[in-house]
Amino acid sequence: MKGFVLALTRAKNEDMIATVLSEHRVERYYRFYGARHSILQLGHLIDFEIEEGDGRFMPRLRSLRHHGFPWLYDRNRLMLWHDFVKLFEPHLRDTEELDRFYFNQLLTAARRWERQNPKRIVVESYHALLTHEGRLHPSDRCYICEQPLRDTVSLMTAFHPAHPECIYAPSLPRPLIEDFFVSGKTLYLDDATVDQLFSTVKKGL
Repeated sequence: MKGFVLALTRAKNEDMIATVLSEHRVERYYRFYGARHSILQLGHLIDFEIEEGDGRFMPRLRSLRHHGFPWLYDRNRLMLWHDFVKLFEPHLRDTEELDRFYFNQLLTAARRWERQNPKRIVVESYHALLTHEGRLHPSDRCYICEQPLRDTVSLMTAFHPAHPECIYAPSLPRPLIEDFFVSGKTLYLDDATVDQLFSTVKKGL
C-alpha cells in the first residue's frame, strides 16, 4: 500500500502515531520506535504493510519503504511541501473513505515540485480541490457585505471574493482573478499575485 504521511504524533517512549493518506482512505497507524526511523517523516510517500490490531489497539505500520523525490534535498522546496501537506490533515480529519482525488493531487504535485514554482502548484491544486468539492463559487458580489465587487478584490478561504476593505487584505485585479477561476492556471499571474493566493491557501483548505 502507498500513502503520504500527513501528520506525526509522538506516543510513549519513541513510538509514533502516523496519519497516512492512501488512495482511498485516511487512517492513523501506530509505529513502534517510529522516532528512530528516518523514513517516517512528514510529507513522505511511503510503501507499507498493515498489521491489524486486536480491536483494542490501532493498526500498526510495518515494512516501510520510502519513495524519494529529488527536491527533498532542497530545503526551501521541502519546507513549502511541508506547509502544503499539513493542510490536508485537518481538512480530511474524521474522513475515512475517499476517492483517489486527494492522493492523486499530492502525487501529481510531488512530481511537478522540482520543475515548477511550488507556490503556483499549491494555488492550482487548491483550485482543483475547490472545483472537485463543489466549493468554487465565483461571484460578482462581496462575500462579506454582499455589495457589488469593483475592479479590485481580495480573496478569503475557499477563494471567496470580497472588498479589500471588508477583510483588510491586499487587493488583486479582479479580471485576472476571474480568468484564474475559469482556467485554474497561474500562467498569467505575476509572482506577487501568486504569493497572495498562496497566503490565502495557507489559512486552510
